[in-house]
Amino acid sequence: MIGIIDYGMGNLFSVSKALERLDVPYKVGDRPEKISECDGYILPGVGAFPDAMKALGDHGFIPFIKEKVNEGVPIYGICLGMQLLFESSEEGGQTEGLGLFPGTIVKFPGVDENGSSYKVPHMGWNRLNIHQPDKGLLNEVGEDFVYFVHSFVVQTDHREILYATSDYHLEVPAIIGRGNLVASQFHPEKSGEPGMRLLENFCKVMVKQ
Repeated sequence: MIGIIDYGMGNLFSVSKALERLDVPYKVGDRPEKISECDGYILPGVGAFPDAMKALGDHGFIPFIKEKVNEGVPIYGICLGMQLLFESSEEGGQTEGLGLFPGTIVKFPGVDENGSSYKVPHMGWNRLNIHQPDKGLLNEVGEDFVYFVHSFVVQTDHREILYATSDYHLEVPAIIGRGNLVASQFHPEKSGEPGMRLLENFCKVMVKQ
């Protein structure tokens, strides 16, 4: 059973429909006690980092997520849900994150190294550059196009957590992971076949549903 963490800022409908297409049982919960016995968890996210961290705290999910990670339970963060796993974000002023990955979240500068302007947010289909193909999450996932929508991007010096990146005027961490904790900046549930394969690998390889 997959638990979908509902703290009021996730696209629950698209994630739940994707799991239904994969024939994966799931449960949505807005409090830890409602999904405490699940085998793995998805942390979705849409909106602003400071609001999301406050909402996670209000719903009691901050200690819950950290406890599950320490117990070795698989967790998959999506979009803002990925960014929340890092140490901090500059969005809306410096805000502390969950601190489960090293790094911070910064805004796309909107100007490249040559001084040319580019569009922010990063919205659309971009190709994955796979760095760690041996990871179970990436089984049969190639350097395909996936769908991004974000104005802020992960900045980290720890390349060992980068499973895949993409290019949008700078290197964009696209899929990250360490042990049982994985995440993608893009929306797998909106990314066609490669995105569905990622979700399937998480649910049926990492969680073994």
